[in-house]
Amino acid sequence: MGASDMPACVGPLAIARPFRFQWEPAQDAHVLLFPEGMVTLNDSAGRTLALCDGTRDADAIIAELMLQFPGADLADNVRDFLALAQVRGWIAAVPTAS
Repeated sequence: MGASDMPACVGPLAIARPFRFQWEPAQDAHVLLFPEGMVTLNDSAGRTLALCDGTRDADAIIAELMLQFPGADLADNVRDFLALAQVRGWIAAVPTAS
């Protein structure tokens, strides 16, 4: 599945169950823990998933990362990563009151 085939992330995003996001000193990296194992994340993925706290949508996550990295052209890469993370079940949209 290519990036253009992935669904857009809509609404506030949070780490999905059964995953648990945390810093793992032994790996010197952020990881996603789940019953069958662990996904070790690179720095960019860790910084992005750290912002998936259930209060921010993709645009707000991108805006925060742009504040942290002024001048970086990261919007498309972040959108692609968030879409991939959603397809893999790592993150999910948080239901909002309508």
